[in-house]
Amino acid sequence: MKKIFYLLASAALCAACNSGNNGYTVTGTVEGAADGDTVYLQNVANRSLVKLDSAIIKNGTFTFKGTQDSAINCYITYKSDSEQGLITDFFLENGKISIKLAKENDSATGTPNNDAYQLIREEITGLMKQMETIYGSMSDTTLTDEQREAKGKEAGELETKIMDAAKNGIVQNITNPVGIHLLKQNYYYMDVNELDPLMPQIPETYAQDETIVRIKENVAKMKATAVGQQFTDFEMQTPEGKAVKLSDYVGKGKVVLVDFWASWCGPCRREMPNLVEAYAKYKRKNFEIVGVSLDQNGEAWKAAIKQLNITWPQMSDLKYWNCEGARLYAISSIPHTILIDGEGVILARGLHGEELQEKLAEVIK
Repeated sequence: MKKIFYLLASAALCAACNSGNNGYTVTGTVEGAADGDTVYLQNVANRSLVKLDSAIIKNGTFTFKGTQDSAINCYITYKSDSEQGLITDFFLENGKISIKLAKENDSATGTPNNDAYQLIREEITGLMKQMETIYGSMSDTTLTDEQREAKGKEAGELETKIMDAAKNGIVQNITNPVGIHLLKQNYYYMDVNELDPLMPQIPETYAQDETIVRIKENVAKMKATAVGQQFTDFEMQTPEGKAVKLSDYVGKGKVVLVDFWASWCGPCRREMPNLVEAYAKYKRKNFEIVGVSLDQNGEAWKAAIKQLNITWPQMSDLKYWNCEGARLYAISSIPHTILIDGEGVILARGLHGEELQEKLAEVIK
């Protein structure tokens, strides 16, 4: 691992030396393609692929040429009439870039950013293949419950390693396009202690990037609502349309669990029995739960409250991901819980399952 990311750092340091000012030449091959087939160079705009250029395969290869002011993440795509399409992303930058578009083990190498990115992709791809093998083996009907549980745990550990690989890639490359790209893809999996040290290292050239601006705003909100901070108040409506504030429940002597959820969120619904159990166990011991819904449809919200046996207070502004409470607490995925003590100080964030039950047993006597 150390060797891999030493190489990443070295590649990044060499970027200025090797990029050159003579434009780019992207040359590649496509598994299963024939001469005369078309390959596209595309980037993403408004969450959709947009074609920038096209090339015809000749003598088994395709070529794109041009000049790039700065490195940007792009895609090479191919689709035949009979085969499933192929796609790989890479960094379009000045220099000679070699692309291999294949069903497995595709690659983009030859320039500093692409070499650094390829090392990270190879590590993650290897881990993902291991995880897929494990999940595939779990369909074996002869497995015992213990064996299935062990395989599930092993797959979970691999998932953690995949995320760690992405995070390490971000840290080692935060001053170049590779790190910025990975950060924009994965920041919502990172906590404030991981993100905060990275913010001053982001190059000034990304100061106006919408996602980077949003990440920096989220980090500021995460710091303001981190463990140890006083809770931040907000106002919404109950299912009956009555205005209610978080401070109507928090800071009044009770331990309060704020649960950000939505009726359309599958993981939220799967977690709800755990909250029902916790509420039944502790509601008479100075404990309260307040649900904050990211629903858009009021009727769906009300129906889910009934279906899931939710008996604790609920509030929402029916603004989906623009939910004011979620924005104030930098919530980027749900379910997300925030545990607050009787004085209004945040004790923990993001607790679920057994981890939540253990924390409640610790703080509620």
